[in-house]
Amino acid sequence: MAYSGPFQPGDRVQLTDAKRRHFTIILEAGGQYFTHKGAINHDEIIGKDEGSVVQSTHGADYLCFRHLMVDHVLSMPRGAAVIYPKDSAQILVEGDIFPGAKVLEAGAGSGALSMSLLRAVGEHGQVISYEIREDHLAFAKDNVEEYFSGMPKNWSPRLGDLKKVTQEDLGGPVDRVILDMLEPWECLNVVRDVLIPGGVFMTYVATVPQLMKVMEGIRETQSFTEPRAWESLVREWKVEGLATRPEHRMNAHTAFLIWARRLADGVTPPRPQRRARR
Repeated sequence: MAYSGPFQPGDRVQLTDAKRRHFTIILEAGGQYFTHKGAINHDEIIGKDEGSVVQSTHGADYLCFRHLMVDHVLSMPRGAAVIYPKDSAQILVEGDIFPGAKVLEAGAGSGALSMSLLRAVGEHGQVISYEIREDHLAFAKDNVEEYFSGMPKNWSPRLGDLKKVTQEDLGGPVDRVILDMLEPWECLNVVRDVLIPGGVFMTYVATVPQLMKVMEGIRETQSFTEPRAWESLVREWKVEGLATRPEHRMNAHTAFLIWARRLADGVTPPRPQRRARR
């Protein structure tokens, strides 16, 4: 799929009607998409610029734009729950995912974070994605290949248990480690062994017991900086003159993000000083 320019056959296009409902089509010459308000001819979209309006055979208007990554993530088939865009954005920035980075990810889930990581590391970077479930890995492969129109050369999806992974399996140490699994505290020794000194380690967990076990586990390894934990909440606003107000629904808690950096070998982390209780 092209990222810009006039629409071409093969492009994934999102149609938006007057009620802001979204419909996704893949353009093909001579193709048609049927709605409750008549058919839309693909040939009337092909060759037009993004942001154009096309009419159905019953006179309904539809706004046409190519799929953004966020559209693909929220509409793609999934086996495991995806890391939502609000959390992926935090991971990319707080995790400092840079062009050329070598990133280890586990588990791959449905491939949502893999796509964001692959775009961030660029063609000179590498993403290695471990997934313990074969069905989830199949979803991840299909979704990533569909988005990139083929298997990215810098992506290595692997079926396996991260607890058994060594530096040799990865072809050397990695710059970043991102975990999205039920029991990430069981992999902390592996993370310590494969991550370069100064490298960033981030974990995505859904519940408070998971959060507590990961934080305490990181401290016990004596190999990382004092971990940080937070969650991100997103609330949209309805802006219509005097009716301006927050939306009733919001993307509230999805998961906690935990962040730490690898210390140099043999270094003992300074003990955090906490304010004494009165």
